[in-house]
Formats: sequence, C-alpha cells, structure tokens
Amino acid sequence: MITAFLLRSLDRKISVAVALLLAVAILVPVLNLATGPTHPLHIPTYIMALFGKYLTYALLALALDLVWGFCGILSLGHGAFFALGGYAMGMYLMRQIGSRGVYGDPVLPDFMVFLNWKELPWFWYGFDQFWFAALMVLAVPGLLAFVFGWFAFRSRVNGVYLSIITQAMTYALLLAFFRNDMGFGGNNGMTDFKDILGFNIQADGTRASLFAATAVFLALSLTIASAIVRSKFGKVLVGVRDAESRTRFLGYRVEHFKLFTFVVSAMMAGIAGALYVPQVGIINPGEFAPANSIEVVIWTAVGGRGTLIGPIIGAILVNGGKTIFTGLFPEFWLFALGGLFVAVTLFLPKGVVGTVAHYFTKRKTVAEPAPPAVQEEGVEPKIQAAE
Repeated sequence: MITAFLLRSLDRKISVAVALLLAVAILVPVLNLATGPTHPLHIPTYIMALFGKYLTYALLALALDLVWGFCGILSLGHGAFFALGGYAMGMYLMRQIGSRGVYGDPVLPDFMVFLNWKELPWFWYGFDQFWFAALMVLAVPGLLAFVFGWFAFRSRVNGVYLSIITQAMTYALLLAFFRNDMGFGGNNGMTDFKDILGFNIQADGTRASLFAATAVFLALSLTIASAIVRSKFGKVLVGVRDAESRTRFLGYRVEHFKLFTFVVSAMMAGIAGALYVPQVGIINPGEFAPANSIEVVIWTAVGGRGTLIGPIIGAILVNGGKTIFTGLFPEFWLFALGGLFVAVTLFLPKGVVGTVAHYFTKRKTVAEPAPPAVQEEGVEPKIQAAE
C-alpha cells in the first residue's frame, strides 16, 4: 500500500530525477572501484567523497524546501537538525574506536579521557550499536522539531518572527555544544573515526558504499517529499502557505499540518547530517552556526523554491562553485555568495528550475493555436438583420 502510494506520486520530472540518482549511485562507485587510476573514466576517491558531501547538502536543501516551498515556513534553524543527526552518527563512530584511540581506553572516547572524565555519560549508552544510533538520527531531530513546532505553531508564530526563533534555537545549541562539560567534545568535536559497521571508514569500498547510500537516500527522500506534496495533504499545505487564515476558516487544523511537515523535514535533515559525518570525517559545533542555515536558504532559492528538484540542483551548483571559488579567491567567497542571493532575488525569483519551467510553459502556451470560435447557426444573420 505504501509502495503504491509512493509510486503514484511520481510525475515525469520526479521519475527522471529519481532514476538519475539511482544511476549515479551505481555508476560512480563502479567507475571508482572497477577502473584504475590511469583509466580515462576513473573517478578518484576524493572526488567521489566531495560529491557525496554535495549530495548530503542536497538532501538538507530538499528538507528545507518541503517546509519553506510548500508550507511557507522559512526555517533558519535546519542546520541544527543536520548537526544533531551528525552528532548521533559521530557518537556511534567514536564508540567503534575502542582501545585504538590515542589513550587506549576501551570505553571512553579520547576527548573524555583528556578532560578527565571517569565514566561514560548515560546519554552515550546504546551508541555502540548501529541500530540505536540510526534510531537517534531520526528521533533526536524529530523530537526537537516536534517540541519546538508544538509551541510555536499553537501560538501562531509566523513569518519573520518564526524565522528569528529558529535561528535563536540554532545559536543556543551552538553555545551549548561548545561547552566541554556537555560531553560532546566541546570546540574540537569528534573526529579520528576508524570503522563503520565493521568496515574501515577510509577504505575505497567503504567510501563508495557511503556515496551510494547517500544517493539512494536522496532519491528515497525525493520520492517521499513528492508523495506528500502531490497528495490531498499537500494541497492543504499549499493552502496554508498561500492563505493560512482562509485555510483555517475552512476548518483545517493548520498547526497540525505545519507540525507534521516540520517534523518530517527535520528527520530528513538529520539523515543528511548522519551521512555527512562519515564522509568528511569530523563533526563539531560549527555545524550549528546560523550562517550554515542561511546558506541552505540560498541553495534552495537559487535552485527554485517549491520545486523539489530545484533545491537539489541549487545545493550542488552553489557548493561546486564554492569549492572552485574558494580555491581561486578565498577572501571574496562570502561577497560572491551574498551577490548571488541578491541577483537571484532580483532577476530569478523562481530560481533556476522554476524559471526554466516557467519559460517552457509560456512557450508551449504561445505555440498552441487558440481554439476556433463556435457560433450558433443563424446567430450572425440575425444580428446583421437587427442592425
């Protein structure tokens, strides 16, 4: 039943995007593992890991588009959900190090030994098991989104006020995770990971598997998001976005629709963070920085808010440009990013994908001939006679 519901939600564009992501999930690892460094089609491991990071950013942008593009909630705190998912995965990876750490403690991570912790904190229990860590990747961001959304949406906090509150939440978490006594590594965070599911995290095969998993999860999340927005539930979401007071007047519990969408979006962001950490090899409080959440808004706006595919393209394009631009002109990157956002707002308000789709729709409308006028027999002669 669920599979049929998801398949019915796939239109042609979403189907092509999902098929392309699944093809990338297979093709890129094969070209990395099955071809030698001298082969013209060989994809180096560092390039594959870099694009794997871009795909996690694309998943984060998709999560934001679900609440901003279709529900009208401009969240400036999605970086917090991303970081919480990353920390949940980082805790699992730290527990897998065991006695191979610098200090050789079989239970305590190195940073706890360095800070003179005597025993493992209670909230670290269970993270030696992957299934528990995977559950926390969903549960922790989802629970935070539920509690935050329950109070915010029931209080009818909207617009810029909601955006400011989400940013304040992210900044509060940033300050909390910077503290050494929180038990999450303080300013340095967590790094020096060894294994994931028993496999060497630095091995080419493991990194190829992580890339494939990221592409598959992105395709699955795109399918789920499409199913939500194309259902009757999604039509109500658009009503909430465009005319919340009218939707409420029709009898819909607007806060319930917002809350459900916000929680689902937070879980997607948590999955993105969990896939990000083993590929980059570190997680620290810097991921909570409000600037990171603002960047996600820029990716979504550049690609096209409310298009689902647009944020994916926007995240890949902007981060690809960031990699190139910071290598050539590192001191000017922030100015370029700000200028890009201003230019998109002024000249491409629908984003890249939205503008292209609007162009082809307009062109198709112009190309189609107008239907011939239908006249009732005998009407024209009667009009002439009356004149």
